[in-house]
Amino acid sequence: MMHSGIKKPFTEVIKANIGDAHAMGQRPITFLRQVVALCTYPNLLDSPSFPEDAKERARRILQGCGGNSLGSYTASQGINCIREDVASYIERRDGGVPADPDNIYLTTGASDGISAILKILVSGGGKSRTGVMIPIPQYPLYSAAISELDAIQVNYYLDEENCWALNVNELRRALNEAKAYCNPKVLCIINPGNPTGQVQNRKCIEDVIHFAWEEKLFLLADEVYQDNVYSEGCQFHSFKKILYEMGPEYYNNVELASFHSTSKGYMGECGYRGGYMEVINLHPEIKGQLVKLLSVRLCPPVSGQAAMDIVVNPPVPGEESYAQFIKEKESVLNNLAKKAKLTEDMFNKIPGIHCNPLQGAMYAFPRIFIPSKAIEEAKAHKMAPDMFYCMKLLEETGICVVPGSGFGQREGTYHFRMTILPPVEKLKILLEKVKDFHIKFLEKYA
Repeated sequence: MMHSGIKKPFTEVIKANIGDAHAMGQRPITFLRQVVALCTYPNLLDSPSFPEDAKERARRILQGCGGNSLGSYTASQGINCIREDVASYIERRDGGVPADPDNIYLTTGASDGISAILKILVSGGGKSRTGVMIPIPQYPLYSAAISELDAIQVNYYLDEENCWALNVNELRRALNEAKAYCNPKVLCIINPGNPTGQVQNRKCIEDVIHFAWEEKLFLLADEVYQDNVYSEGCQFHSFKKILYEMGPEYYNNVELASFHSTSKGYMGECGYRGGYMEVINLHPEIKGQLVKLLSVRLCPPVSGQAAMDIVVNPPVPGEESYAQFIKEKESVLNNLAKKAKLTEDMFNKIPGIHCNPLQGAMYAFPRIFIPSKAIEEAKAHKMAPDMFYCMKLLEETGICVVPGSGFGQREGTYHFRMTILPPVEKLKILLEKVKDFHIKFLEKYA
């Protein structure tokens, strides 16, 4: 459009619609790239310009590869030594809760793992068709995977008035209503939240686990934003850790799959498609089916497996790359924390916009007031009102965000999702532009 010579009131399109950190100017973590480079081109192992701790990791990964090459297939569950590193990482993260490498599956990003687990859990026909409970607003991977499998989507609503908290009474309401037309068997949780950015507290996670135990639900914990926690007094607790701490009655019975990825956190390595899932209490026969299902796609990308290894096995104090690694990691996370606060504060200064605190992840999901005149015009264009709003925003400012209707929202409320990934200076300009646009929009349709 811009190339065709039609004059636009802006000079560039700012893509704040996808959580793609590097595309928005975030720098890669040096150590991760060094190890992947060494694995990809082992001749570099003789080069003095690479640190010894990076070479050590690359040699170890290459030894796990057929013919010492990233170009060979691996076991469909992933390279053994990487799965061992993932298990040690989980044990460290969860304060010593044991993790078994045999329960770890390396995946093509987290998405591939989530789809695979849903695939083996969905069965039945008619009223006995599997129901999958998902948070609303949700990350659209879920609704897409559910519809692809012809499963039944069961919505439970997060409480916007209460900083997008998850309430067990709402889970119970959704479950009981769904029993009339399907067999709800799976409960999906996204923590920290996407698109909503909330971080669940320990009590909430205990309540959810108790509910899953009571109702015999399979828990899916999407924890890809576990490194992205910004708000004071917020802390990431994994479902696995809390499950373990609740005692054997829970720990030996609740089926849980949890997911992590190279794409988010401080790494932002979306393109490598690295990820893993840990699946516990899966029946041995079903586990066999899962391995069979995963072997159809041969193996996850091997360079992605290598990248995942660095996320779970980063430099430690005493290693030569440690100082630079920590400096880069903290710089990314401190920057994101600053941008989360800035975004929340600026949105809440705009009349007709309300934004909950961005406790974690990398998105804002502000609620926007849309005047009835604009709603009528949107309907005349056969558009959802928030889609109409986002299209106008794009046409007038070059800012691309995603309408809340793409994620689901309570009837009569409107939102959009925006990433906080642009550099601070650019983010300030972007938020100023949204403010000017919104005020004009309200005047035009008053």
